[in-house]
Amino acid sequence: MSFSPDDYRYMARALQLAQRGLYTTHPNPRVGCVIVKDGQIVGEGWHERAGEPHAEVFALKQAGALAQGATAYVTLEPCNHYGRTPPCSVALVEAQVGKVMAAMVDPNPQVAGQGLKRLEHAGIKTAFGLMEAEARALNQGFLSQMERGRPFVRAKLASSLDGRTAMASGESVWITGEAARQDVQYWRAQAGAVLTGIGTVLYDNPALNVRLTSEQLGLTTPIRQPLRVIVDSQLRIPLNAQILTLDGAVLIYTLNSDDVAKRAALEQLGVRIRVLETPTIELPMVMQDLIKQGINEVHVEAGATLNGALFAAQLVDELVLYLAPHLMGSMGRPLVELPLQHMSERVGLTIKDMRRVGQDLRLVATPKY
Repeated sequence: MSFSPDDYRYMARALQLAQRGLYTTHPNPRVGCVIVKDGQIVGEGWHERAGEPHAEVFALKQAGALAQGATAYVTLEPCNHYGRTPPCSVALVEAQVGKVMAAMVDPNPQVAGQGLKRLEHAGIKTAFGLMEAEARALNQGFLSQMERGRPFVRAKLASSLDGRTAMASGESVWITGEAARQDVQYWRAQAGAVLTGIGTVLYDNPALNVRLTSEQLGLTTPIRQPLRVIVDSQLRIPLNAQILTLDGAVLIYTLNSDDVAKRAALEQLGVRIRVLETPTIELPMVMQDLIKQGINEVHVEAGATLNGALFAAQLVDELVLYLAPHLMGSMGRPLVELPLQHMSERVGLTIKDMRRVGQDLRLVATPKY
């Protein structure tokens, strides 16, 4: 189906509205809606947070009686099932809109084309596929959950230009500049969970929380702290680790089922512990467990060992790499532990974005497994 320049303009506005939910809708998709009548926008809305009304409801409320016979542009097929809120397809039918343009069909099995069918049965014209790539890019976690049954995994790494993340001694504080460190906060804020390994906790004692204000994120509500997840096979984490002392939930995956006292002490601090009944930490199993807990987007800030294991398991979907303008030498620690022997084994990357952040260079890339 062909779309007009106006169709693109209105859908672009709907996507712009959906972007406002980037830090708040987890685990729901980010959705925007624009209602147009006689060439004028009469209603706008976006999904703000899970459990609250969807984008279409806000847009219809703003449009009021003008919604009758209007065209609704929505970035995701209107839902057709009763969850914590009623179906948006029903609301559109009741408002007697004339046409619904969706950027994409909802992959949720509870919807999966049924929302559009309900609209068609009510005599409402429908179309989909308008700016679908942009809509998919906005909801990579939600789509990964629905289409692959695992979270979307983004690995953030920082290194010198010669690919070193720490000196041989382990010293690694502030490889990149302040602007890059601030930029990382925005990636953390949009994720459902921040994942790290025990090595990073022991060497760096990180907080891994979001250190931005609501104003910096464009929010009028308190910031949602992501779940902090630690892979700690032997339960070596110190009870005074900084990551355990801050607001927000902490989850540890371990193989250690014997140290009952340590587990009890951690649980007293509010830490949740998952003991895996496997010889080693199986990262695909960790990801499947996180999906069960409603985590569909994972942000990784870890060392070379865990990053290497994630790449080896082909679990990294996107790489955000900050390159600092200095050299740390051949004795420094590598970016990723991947013991490859032949050029044919190398992991190719497709560069999606490249820009300067302060004095550092930021690359966003997707692996080609």
